[in-house]
Amino acid sequence: MTSAWAARTAPIDDRGDPVHLHFAGHSFEPLPSGALWWAAEGVLLVADLHLEKLSSFARRGTLLPPYDTGLTLRRLEADLAATGATEVIALGDSFHRDEGTSTLQPADRLRLATLMGKARWTWISGNHDPAPHSLGGICVTGLSRAGLTLTHQPGAGQGVVAGHLHPAAHVAMNGRSIRRPCFVHDGRLMVLPAYGSATGSLNILSPAFVGLLHWPTLEVAMIGRGRVYPVSPKRLVPGYDMY
Repeated sequence: MTSAWAARTAPIDDRGDPVHLHFAGHSFEPLPSGALWWAAEGVLLVADLHLEKLSSFARRGTLLPPYDTGLTLRRLEADLAATGATEVIALGDSFHRDEGTSTLQPADRLRLATLMGKARWTWISGNHDPAPHSLGGICVTGLSRAGLTLTHQPGAGQGVVAGHLHPAAHVAMNGRSIRRPCFVHDGRLMVLPAYGSATGSLNILSPAFVGLLHWPTLEVAMIGRGRVYPVSPKRLVPGYDMY
């Protein structure tokens, strides 16, 4: 968790205006937290929260402090307050395992319930958490909204917004390299970074992305500390993954 958190928040040039991504006829603002703000619809999109990931590890014998859920929910609380979102759509893998919905600590369960009382909530199932649950909101396998297809795993089609792959960009410039989680789209498919505090990431030049993205129309927005900034695909280089 430490390396993933450091990669998300490490210093970078914080100057400049907010980035807006124009995708499938809509305008979105990618946030430094990893959420995507769809202001016209009042919707906050988040992918791959992986709540209860470290408690899941602990139950399987890897003892790690189970603080990731609280950190993720506090970030989500801040995003809801800052944007005034009236709806949250979680694009799958919201829990690291199905049983994570039943292992929430009382304080985290209360915080989540409070958040869900402030906005309409849709849980899209992922490969880690395919089963419906009774925490509130609605549980679906996918969702269509204003010409977009909101889903967990990237696939074919137009206007697809997905998660699953935890994208990151590794950029070389001025004699040094920087690696950060990122938002990426090619006009047809957009993939959001993982929102969870205990999640890793995959370089968008890794084999998992081959054939998914059309390089000539690629747009990349990398997360820095306190802002998101555009990156030219020409500056992308291969690099390590932290998945």
